[in-house]
Amino acid sequence: MNEMNRGPMRFDNADDPLVVFTSGMLILGAVAALVILALKYAY
Repeated sequence: MNEMNRGPMRFDNADDPLVVFTSGMLILGAVAALVILALKYAY
């Protein structure tokens, strides 16, 4: 069994580089948006 193919994210090609890159960009984009929003309202 592949290491990435278990737990709640169990689907085929879960460790495909394109899937990992896309989800990483989504997470980083969301974090960046929250930081920008927080800085906008803080000052």
